[in-house]
Amino acid sequence: MGNFLAGRVVAVTGAGRGIGRAVALAAAAEGASVVVNDYGVSVAGADPTSEIADTVVKEIEQAGGTAVAVADDISTMAGGRRVVDTALAAYGRLDGVVCVAGILRERMLFNMSEQEWDPVIATHLKGTFTVFRAASAVMRAQRGGTLIGFTSGNHQGSVSQANYSAAKGGIISLVRSAALGLHKYGVSANAVAPVARTRMSAGVPMELAEIGEPEDVAALVVYLLSERAREEGITGQVYTVAGPRIAVWAQPRELRAAYAEGGWTPERIAAVLPRTVGTDPMPLLERVAEMGRAARAGERPNT
Repeated sequence: MGNFLAGRVVAVTGAGRGIGRAVALAAAAEGASVVVNDYGVSVAGADPTSEIADTVVKEIEQAGGTAVAVADDISTMAGGRRVVDTALAAYGRLDGVVCVAGILRERMLFNMSEQEWDPVIATHLKGTFTVFRAASAVMRAQRGGTLIGFTSGNHQGSVSQANYSAAKGGIISLVRSAALGLHKYGVSANAVAPVARTRMSAGVPMELAEIGEPEDVAALVVYLLSERAREEGITGQVYTVAGPRIAVWAQPRELRAAYAEGGWTPERIAAVLPRTVGTDPMPLLERVAEMGRAARAGERPNT
């Protein structure tokens, strides 16, 4: 047992498997009391079971740690509130929340149904909001805490996961909003975009040149939950961790601008925009083209 999070109380959603489980185990190993939340569903969001969360609690307890299970669905306001209330009831405070829970329902945008869109947005984006909403009120009152959302490199866009990409992009904006609004109360908010071997990554249609294990991601999360990260003022950031590599994403900013005296017309825009304002190329477009070429050749592309 370590002491990086000694005396802290941390709640982790999606903690029954994969990265969420690794985060819960790592936090407990570093001295935190852990609320293990997992609705216990499949990758597609079906067949919930409370046994998944209970199993992780037993693992933590057998290793000498302290944990309690919550099997609620965090895509509901009541479910998110229940995670926070459980922490308060069991341990009297809440120092950090880590929202890992997520599902996948892949489909090309032109074929995607409402039933494939809504649950993915609800689990990832709303599920992060419900927990952040309840936790931020507690952290504001106690003048401190850490919110961590889980995003993905796919927030840049995806060929067949528009629902997932939209949710992950929304989580980044939610995290940045939380960082801005809660900074004066001593609360930090950051996002993690992991590249690790999980149930979800098993379906990626390409060879990933850089990929790690859930435990690599857990190490970064433990640091972000710690007093050491708070002392460094780390907030509003998006980090990727892929095995031995940790990277930070740029903050959004304008690249170039043009002005027109007297206002714009379509003709003036056509004359100015391509050559003066220009574009910011999408690296993923070339990657998609590469994937298409590889698929036609019967290969699995590298990335």
